[in-house]
Amino acid sequence: MVNKRGTIELDDIEIRKLLKTERVLQVASINKNGSPHLVPMWFVLEEDGSLMFTTYGRSQKVKNLERDPRVTLLVESGERYDELKGVVIDGIAEIIRDPSQTANVMELTRLKDRSLGFERESPHKVDNELPPAAYKRVVVKILPKRYRSWDHSKI
Repeated sequence: MVNKRGTIELDDIEIRKLLKTERVLQVASINKNGSPHLVPMWFVLEEDGSLMFTTYGRSQKVKNLERDPRVTLLVESGERYDELKGVVIDGIAEIIRDPSQTANVMELTRLKDRSLGFERESPHKVDNELPPAAYKRVVVKILPKRYRSWDHSKI
């Protein structure tokens, strides 16, 4: 039997397009007891290929990533089997505790949503100050180390 795995993989351009056009990133970190902690997050793709999202600084995923920065991510799309495509990314997480960077990523996420047809209000600001949520949230920046992908429409 011929292995079709190589024929359904996404190339670098297809992976980048998927990451730019999908909204939700499944983030798996490792709990203290070794079990997986899996959560969906809105995210943005940076020009350098890193992925970024914001979350509350005291969240379980942040605690997990501070203890062990290894992370596995999943972005996928499709409803029927022959439409399924996705990418799994193994990477290393970096926690950034800078409210101005947090506000920037929050705004980039909102702008991405708008470009994909989802409307969301801008974070509330007072006189050009950072939105209050930027002080409670942090940026998680993922540096990808390995990709595994598929596109069942190629079968």
